[in-house]
Amino acid sequence: MLPRPQPPKSAISSQVPTSFEASRLVQVSAKQMHTLIRNDPGFLGPPRTRSYILVWDMRDLPATAVPALSEGAAADDEGMLRGFWYPALRSDRIRGRGLQSAMLLGIPLVIGRDDRGASFALRDSCPHRGMPLSCGLFDGESLECCYHGWRFEPKTGRCIEIPSRTDRDKIKVERIFAESFPCQEQDGYCWAYIPETGRHPQEQDGPPPVPRLPVFSSPYRITRLAAELPCHVDHGIIGLMDPAHGPFVHQAWWWRSRHSIHEKEKVFEPIPNGFRIQPHSPSANSAFYKLLGVYGQPITTTIEFVLPNMRFEEIRCGPYWFSSRTTVTPITVDRCRIDFCAAWNVFRWVPFMVPLFRIFARMFIEQDRRTMERQSAGLKYNPSLMLIDDADRPAKWYFELKEAYREAQRTGEPMQHPISGPVTLRWRS
Repeated sequence: MLPRPQPPKSAISSQVPTSFEASRLVQVSAKQMHTLIRNDPGFLGPPRTRSYILVWDMRDLPATAVPALSEGAAADDEGMLRGFWYPALRSDRIRGRGLQSAMLLGIPLVIGRDDRGASFALRDSCPHRGMPLSCGLFDGESLECCYHGWRFEPKTGRCIEIPSRTDRDKIKVERIFAESFPCQEQDGYCWAYIPETGRHPQEQDGPPPVPRLPVFSSPYRITRLAAELPCHVDHGIIGLMDPAHGPFVHQAWWWRSRHSIHEKEKVFEPIPNGFRIQPHSPSANSAFYKLLGVYGQPITTTIEFVLPNMRFEEIRCGPYWFSSRTTVTPITVDRCRIDFCAAWNVFRWVPFMVPLFRIFARMFIEQDRRTMERQSAGLKYNPSLMLIDDADRPAKWYFELKEAYREAQRTGEPMQHPISGPVTLRWRS
């Protein structure tokens, strides 16, 4: 019989029954898990119709609890992190005084741009009767609801006119607000900041800076692609950081095949709100990286993941570079969206470089979308899920980072990073 692990107090109650015989996994039902953590209800939220597993890793004691998410599963925050900027839509969708609707974390938004060029985001719901404000009229200064003509200042959401109001009415118009969200444009996207529930971003000196795609010289080319995934954002993100699916999902002559699988070793290190793969030589089984050999310079790749949903990749080859950011943004509890933005100065002399790159990148993203669509068919039945050894360690870190962030928000204490220092991982792909 294997020794009994001692779970950390911050993660699992010490009452967890963890006897292991031949198996390295113990399954705990949602009801059992809720009973075990009833003294810390904020950890996993109320009982829900999903199951949990304990992942036992002989090299990484103790065991850790990992939620087996499924479509429609809900926690207090539906598993979607607040307190971050999210890309709501492409900037080029807003033209003139036109209004566009978007959805982030289950919140309907109306987004536009005033006559001074400043973008804004309001909850797409009039506080009077719930009419979508995106159905109204915007004159460049105020947004008018199409139902009763209530008008709102677009940046703050403050009501500035109620046409039906008379001098005898005591209602104070200036105290009525449509919920507003900080909104800024960057890298060709309108970003909206979704604050923690019950908090307004102005209460803490405003939101943090909007994420930027790193670029290292000018001029450069840039392009953007997107695809919706029919799954919870957690599945989209752990798929985004998964190092082992490439030879099976992304098989192509210009990328790699299952016959090119070999063992890899990478050093990961903690960074604020995430982790990084230290600069390393790129995979030898990728045709794209081989093409960079024409420059005759050493090639290095650096990959980062940062909460809540961002994967950055930077490829350097002497003065030449490629930089990309991939985000997986929660739309609702069972839908998310991949937004891929890339900039580069490599091969700028190649004719039609941007259209060619978009063709290959779209194929790559479509392979991911099709895979998640297939997986969603299995997730309908709420199966238990497993995270194993080094290949799945980044996914474990993601869940641990989420919980560390939530704990910091609950307590007001600095976030305790789950990765204490550099860690070497090994897997085959």
